[in-house]
Amino acid sequence: MDERLIKFLLGELNDSERLQLLKEIKEDESLKEEYIRLQNIYALTHLVEHKNDEEKGRKSFQQFIKRVQTHYRHKTIANVCKIAAITIVLIVSTVFLTLYFVKNDSYNVTNMLYVPAGQRAQLTLQDGTVVWLNAQSTLTYPAHFSTRSRKVSLKGEAFFDVTKNKHKPFIVETQNFKVKVLGTQFNIYNYPLSNISQVALVEGSIKICSNKMNVVLKPNEEFTLKGDKGVISKIDNPNHFLWKDGIYCFENERLLDIIEKLQLYYDVTIKVDDPDIFNVRYTGKFRQRDGIDEILYIIQKIRHFNIVKDAEHNIITLTK
Repeated sequence: MDERLIKFLLGELNDSERLQLLKEIKEDESLKEEYIRLQNIYALTHLVEHKNDEEKGRKSFQQFIKRVQTHYRHKTIANVCKIAAITIVLIVSTVFLTLYFVKNDSYNVTNMLYVPAGQRAQLTLQDGTVVWLNAQSTLTYPAHFSTRSRKVSLKGEAFFDVTKNKHKPFIVETQNFKVKVLGTQFNIYNYPLSNISQVALVEGSIKICSNKMNVVLKPNEEFTLKGDKGVISKIDNPNHFLWKDGIYCFENERLLDIIEKLQLYYDVTIKVDDPDIFNVRYTGKFRQRDGIDEILYIIQKIRHFNIVKDAEHNIITLTK
């Protein structure tokens, strides 16, 4: 077992060590499997039951570490994985990662949570704000917020349910803009490799800021940024937010747009030989745990196309 994984969960790695480990997790399948396995065991300890009790949080995590070490010493990890697998089905693969055992003098500690492809995670921040992270997303956040504001940064997609505090604005920084709120529910779609960024407001009020814009959204509005052009419109697909429950919902979307999202969610390259396939529109709901193969198979039943898979290079080609 790579001891860095435990140090990562304990918050004992510095920023450069975290980034290096996350990079290795993405490139090394065995390390990625180990990371996911530890996340699953971590979820079984139910650390989130001790939201306001730091001492209990420490004791729960110590029990978690002992379990992991015991499993590896006695080679019983297989049984634990079976239990974890059952639990994963029951909780729809959601991993609850809440760190409440940081020392009182660690206000400057920065944590980073990366969610691998095909997974999602739920995190409760120090102020009670709940964040759901979609696949291939990274959230960077402090162990303790400052006295003036609550700042986090996001790469990917996340749904925020922000605890109200009119004296401490909550700020989400992305590569294209900042989102500033006091207490509200909203979704941010901002993958670095996507050609669009989007902010959708469910309730409350948010302000989107950058060097070139200053936008205020009302409930049931979404802001879409493509290049330098931003547009405000009504939320066209409220069911999209079901991703935080493990359901991907597409409503009258072109296959081109669906493929872009699937590539980001499952870390796969999808090529289309015939451009006409791109323009076909689809409506449907898919379970995240079904995986990319099953989703493409279901879409294929609506309008036939051939699927050629290159597992070695992680490429899927669609042809007529």
